Amino acid sequence: VQLQAYGGGLVQAGGSLRLSCAASGRTFSNYALGWFRQAPGKEREFVSAFSWTGGSTYYSDSVKGRFTISRDNAKNTVYLQMNSLKPEDTAVYYCAARRVAVGSRTADTYEYWGQGTQVTVSS
Repeated sequence: VQLQAYGGGLVQAGGSLRLSCAASGRTFSNYALGWFRQAPGKEREFVSAFSWTGGSTYYSDSVKGRFTISRDNAKNTVYLQMNSLKPEDTAVYYCAARRVAVGSRTADTYEYWGQGTQVTVSS
């Protein structure tokens, strides 16, 4: 599975962006999908995940209520809608996939990673 994340950019605080992650090589069927981010000088942190089984979604406390993860199986794409962005959301955002149907908050459990897309939120 190859993943390509895109949609990042520069936005003012309070603004919105939608990140996309397109998969190629095979379909997302029975894969859990996740978004992680890494700010300069910080460790990679969990943002959101989507389980194939039951469609459960998971969010970190820092983005809950502002970000929404979704997937389009027909397009083999997962999205991260980010609203009410804050300067502390500035980071490189990565999408990831794992060959287990249930989502996870742990980066090490994901086998496939996209190249990352930069999100910068100005104050």
